[in-house]
Amino acid sequence: MSIRAILFDFGGVINNMRWDVAQRLEDEHGLERNSILKSLYGNEEWREVEEGRGDVMQWAINAHRLLEEEAGKKLPPLHQQWRDSWHPIDENIELIRALRAGNHYKVSILSNADLSLEQRIKETMDIHHLFHDIVSSAVVGVSKPKREIYELAAQRLELEPEDCVFIDDADRNVVAAREVGMQAVHFRVDEGHVLADQLAELGVRPG
Repeated sequence: MSIRAILFDFGGVINNMRWDVAQRLEDEHGLERNSILKSLYGNEEWREVEEGRGDVMQWAINAHRLLEEEAGKKLPPLHQQWRDSWHPIDENIELIRALRAGNHYKVSILSNADLSLEQRIKETMDIHHLFHDIVSSAVVGVSKPKREIYELAAQRLELEPEDCVFIDDADRNVVAAREVGMQAVHFRVDEGHVLADQLAELGVRPG
C-alpha cells in the first residue's frame, strides 16, 4: 500500500531539543549524564502530565527538586535553561512545507506533550497551517508507545495505519508504529540524519 500520510513527532523532529546543551549544563553542575532529561520525563508524574491528568506546575517543581537532591546543592533553573535553547529544525519545517504544498500527502503531528503543544505550534512557531491534524497525547489522553494513539492518528486522517509513515527520535516509538502497521523512520538531528533522504528511501518526496 502506498504512503498517503506523514506523521511527525514534535520534540526532536520538528523542534531541536539540543541534547548538547543539556549535557553541558550537567557537566557544569556536576550532574550525571541524562539527569536533566530523566528528572523531567523519566517518571510517573510526566506520564500523568502527557496524558492530560497531571499538574504541570507541580511536575516542574518536583523535577527541579530531584536535580537538587542529586547534586546535593541548590541549582539554577536548569530545565528552563535547557528548554530556552530549543529551536525549530528549519530544514524539516521546509520539508513539511514542501510536502503539504505538493498536495500528495496528508501531514500530521503525533506527539507526546503537555497541553501547551497546540498553542506553541500556533502562536509561538506559527506553523499550525502546515498540518492537516495535530494529535497531542495530553489532549487525547493516551501516549506513545500505546498502539491506540497511532491508530487514532490514522483514523483522524481517514486512513489506515498502513497508509502512514511515522517519524520519531525515540526508538521505542518507532518500533510501536511498525507494530500497528505503519512504516516508520528513526530520525536523530544530533546524529546528523537528513530526514528528506530518509523519507526518499521510502519513496516519499515533495511535489
